[in-house]
Amino acid sequence: MKTKRKKTLRIVIIIAFIVVLFGGFYIYTLNYYRADASAAAVMAATDITIEAKSGTTVFYPSSANSINTGFIFYPGGKVEDVAYAPLLKQLAEKGLTCVLVKMPFNLAVFNINAADSVYKQVPEIKTWYIGGHSLGGVMASSYTWKGSSKLSGLILLGAYPINSSSLPTLVVYGSEDKNLDKKKFDGVKDVVEIMGGNHAQFGNYGKQYGDGTATITREAQQAQAVDAIMAFIINTNK
Repeated sequence: MKTKRKKTLRIVIIIAFIVVLFGGFYIYTLNYYRADASAAAVMAATDITIEAKSGTTVFYPSSANSINTGFIFYPGGKVEDVAYAPLLKQLAEKGLTCVLVKMPFNLAVFNINAADSVYKQVPEIKTWYIGGHSLGGVMASSYTWKGSSKLSGLILLGAYPINSSSLPTLVVYGSEDKNLDKKKFDGVKDVVEIMGGNHAQFGNYGKQYGDGTATITREAQQAQAVDAIMAFIINTNK
């Protein structure tokens, strides 16, 4: 009888532990960086074609301006995907088809292979780049271990590669970024430092804990990032 009671008690303790664990994780995911009003306004813009698909949002360039190249973008950790709409809209205006991926719990680690479904969603694009911001960039780098055959390059914003992929790689970061371990992109050929930029200003979600104070505007940082990305794509597509 005592053995049965002990077994029942162990089961109750295990179940209680699991409930607490999942409850704590759920509460953790509710605290994330939300897109600001300017990002929401971009989603309602009528001067560019923006299409919501299954788990993604596609920013299309005009047919006259398109360079027939796609960019799959993984958002930063615990950042609402829409926060990157202003950045991706600017890239689309330069001719790049951008696919913003919505991640489970706003954490790219839970869907590293999200890019697999993107190719079918936009079949007209044959040349693809992948990348992202912060944790999203790291997970995009992880994806290249298996998906590099379909990709022409890796683009990381405030992030670093976690493998020695043969893919051409671009790292763009702000000089005031206090959340990035800059030693981890030693050896990357294409590195662009945005003077006065920080970690958070690649997206539109306000300030980020632990980040440095930017000395340039969010608009200026994103404009420089767009120029660096487009120059990298043009050079690697030659």
